[in-house]
Amino acid sequence: MRGPRRKVTSLSRRLRINQTDAERKLWQSLRNWQVGGCKFVRQEALGAYICDFVCRERKLVIEVDGGQHLDSRADGIRDRYMTREGYRVRRFWNNDVLSNLEGVLTIIEVALKE
Repeated sequence: MRGPRRKVTSLSRRLRINQTDAERKLWQSLRNWQVGGCKFVRQEALGAYICDFVCRERKLVIEVDGGQHLDSRADGIRDRYMTREGYRVRRFWNNDVLSNLEGVLTIIEVALKE
């Protein structure tokens, strides 16, 4: 079936509205081609998953995770799916984004050049 996936769109909108502090802070730096001259989108659906941030051009997914993701089997399955689809996934902890944003942005810039 073609056309909009209403459930996914609705969930993506809710996630954009209810961002964590770390996601909000990182988004302020990623938006408007500020990192590596690349465009990022937020809460983007890829298959059955919704990613925090995606650079489609460079096929890079950025995930910002809290403690609930520690040793998450589901995250491993999700990352393998993204890899099969040709995407690279970089994960950062909330506290890393909040306390070391420049370091996180440097890692993202390096990943964009890979």
